[in-house]
Amino acid sequence: MRVTRCKRVIIPLAGAAAVALALTGCTGDAPASSGGTAAAGCDDYSSYGTFTGSPTVNIYGTIVDVEADQLNQSWTDFEKCTGITIKYEGSQEFETQINVRAQGGNPPDLAIFPQPGLLASMVGGGYIKAPAKSVEDNVDKNWSADWKKYGTVDGTFYAAPLMASVKGYIWYSPTYFSDNGYTVPTTLDELTTLTAKIAADGKVKPWCAGFASGEASGWPGTDWIEDTVLRQAGPDAYDKWVSNDIKFTDPQITKAFDYVGNILKNPAYVNAGFGDVTSINSTTFQDAGLPILQDQCAMMHQASFYEAQWPEGTKVAPDGDVYGFLMPPAKAGDPQAVTGGGEMVGAFKTSDEITAVQTYLSSALWANNRVSIGGVISANKGLDPANAKSPLAVDSIKILQDPNTTFRFDASDLMPAAVGSNSFWKGIVNWINGDDTQTVTTFIQSTWPQ
Repeated sequence: MRVTRCKRVIIPLAGAAAVALALTGCTGDAPASSGGTAAAGCDDYSSYGTFTGSPTVNIYGTIVDVEADQLNQSWTDFEKCTGITIKYEGSQEFETQINVRAQGGNPPDLAIFPQPGLLASMVGGGYIKAPAKSVEDNVDKNWSADWKKYGTVDGTFYAAPLMASVKGYIWYSPTYFSDNGYTVPTTLDELTTLTAKIAADGKVKPWCAGFASGEASGWPGTDWIEDTVLRQAGPDAYDKWVSNDIKFTDPQITKAFDYVGNILKNPAYVNAGFGDVTSINSTTFQDAGLPILQDQCAMMHQASFYEAQWPEGTKVAPDGDVYGFLMPPAKAGDPQAVTGGGEMVGAFKTSDEITAVQTYLSSALWANNRVSIGGVISANKGLDPANAKSPLAVDSIKILQDPNTTFRFDASDLMPAAVGSNSFWKGIVNWINGDDTQTVTTFIQSTWPQ
């Protein structure tokens, strides 16, 4: 894998004093304090400083709805103890609007980038500031070299990882499977056989799906393709695809499109609870799995973070209302291979309060606080898996920490933004609407920057 190469821009960070942090899971340089007094019970946050005048740090990202509420909850104590107010704005138009705001001179203080390729393009435009040493020190301590690489452009570190997700989960009802004699498949061929069996039984459609996500519509379909490429073609081919050494029109990639298309473009297999094949594009990814709870569909493909979308009171467990199994390998005995995603926090501006927030978000303290709330995981090595709220979250953390797992970051997130967060998404929407694989892959490939 590689991050898109862009022009190197180094902008020094001003106004951050070097003070050693003594926090558990937080090392490096703390921001300068503006002289306030810390509230009682704030020992864990004392090294971030205390600020008078209630300075505000604005953060912009793609995280919305329930997950946005949980994100705001994760820094409540930090705000109380430091005197900094964090104002978060989530948008499904982030990928477009962050460019508009940056180019228009109205960027946020910090942005949570879900695509390293988009981050790299912002660095190339001269918009992103290199962070304080405290941020990089946290990343060196708490994250692997691969994760640091995703926030690094042309050898310069710009953005710290935040959350992580394991993609490729297939959500299902354990009770429904048990009642109907279905077993979790161990190969892609077995998944195909199971899909046909459920359809033939005629009780429910095998699959429900939703690709609608505002201006980012289509991304859940790219996850399907990426999971399949990694399993069928292997990690080396996957890496070459990300770097454009293997084209979208290559047989190894079109084979993955055809495998997924045999499921998602088959009206006998989708889209339970919503409509025909094309309803996949009008169904939000947040709603896509809900028919499983009504026994209207048997399976839905989505990442570990989908756990936050289940209604309150839903039991996520092997014996619960819903659970997930990983998309199986192509062949029995193949090593576990997973794709994953995550976010990088980059700064458009510099100040002591921005440094304090960026340092906190890169710490194990924040990771444990956020995972304890539920719904997400992190690849932060200082994270205690016991803080995860469900068996699936614990399993996901173990997968990320297992050195035997073949892990690859989401391919579209690593590709140039013109492809990964533009034509690939649009191509998937056109594909679901009826375009054939050759037309779609030729279109996507034509947009790769020269």
